[in-house]
Amino acid sequence: MKKVFPIVVILVVFLILLSAAIFLIVNWNKPLGVSLEMPTPTFALEDTKASSETIYGAPSSSISQSTEQVPPETFCGGPPLMYILAIGADNETNDYTYGLADAIRIARVDFVTPKVTILTIPRDLWVELPDIKPKFASTLSHGKLNQAYFYGGPGMGYYEGPGGGPGLLARTLAHNYGISVDHYAAVNMVAFENIIDAIGGIDLYLDQPWDGTPIDENTEDMGYFPAGQHHMSGEEALRFARIRKRYSTIVRSDNQNLVMCAVMDKVLKPAIFKRIPRMIDSLIGEIHTDLTPSQISQLACLLPNLNADNLHFIRFPDEMLVPGRVYDPNLGNTTFVFDVPPEIIRAYVTDFMNDDIPLESGNGMTCP
Repeated sequence: MKKVFPIVVILVVFLILLSAAIFLIVNWNKPLGVSLEMPTPTFALEDTKASSETIYGAPSSSISQSTEQVPPETFCGGPPLMYILAIGADNETNDYTYGLADAIRIARVDFVTPKVTILTIPRDLWVELPDIKPKFASTLSHGKLNQAYFYGGPGMGYYEGPGGGPGLLARTLAHNYGISVDHYAAVNMVAFENIIDAIGGIDLYLDQPWDGTPIDENTEDMGYFPAGQHHMSGEEALRFARIRKRYSTIVRSDNQNLVMCAVMDKVLKPAIFKRIPRMIDSLIGEIHTDLTPSQISQLACLLPNLNADNLHFIRFPDEMLVPGRVYDPNLGNTTFVFDVPPEIIRAYVTDFMNDDIPLESGNGMTCP
């Protein structure tokens, strides 16, 4: 009996490992969520190239459509380019049925160079909403960009196209600005906290104090962060990343980029390997994405190749973001927006997709 027991244990472990291996093999190239079913970004570049030349007075170097049969050599087995719509959702539950897109980023992942450039898209742009059900089109023909994610959510019933909230947001970006992405990844506030806690928190140096205490009875308390070195838990990092009232959404976006830099710095440290099981556990079921396990593996493989020289954060110039107000028929009131002509944004986006925006222009940053 004593000899049989170890054999049974070994057999059970073997069957578990075999089942896990079969699962990975079967699902390795299967999207983890519903796909966007969007055209490739190449078409968006061709459509917007002319506007970029008109606005900036100089042609952008479009992504080459090589006629060679041999594809370029890439890092980690990835495609030459991948565009990912990254969404920070403001819901506090584990599902993605409802919620606004509080943070919107487009990641341009270059597996050839390698290089990753992340563009911040302001949530307060006034946009035309495509593919809304006809019976709602009279009041939902337009809205803020962050509302596209909300109206596309399965809990709302306004949109029945592919991808749910990310799908409508992606189509809104393509329809208004010619931005076409390959994939999406949405993280809500619960997942954000859990991910940072899973890596043991982040270390962040603040060169000035940040005051997120309430300015009135309707303001949520985000706390006060003095200047200096901080070790932040997931809850603290979330509060810091949401500070806005005394500053602006532009400043908040810059601070969110600092948090992203701190996360990357933490996951590249050797000590993180012992936390990998908890990290995986924190990600399962909490991040909403149509990436496949294979693509996630490629992106993870690319991480150690990134540093301040090839990880860039880009945003629209301050002078481009003119504040204004517009009447929202769905809300029955006026609302704050950034009053930017779509052709200006299209031109800037084209240069971003062509990797033609220099950091010295003052519109970007690298990680400290």
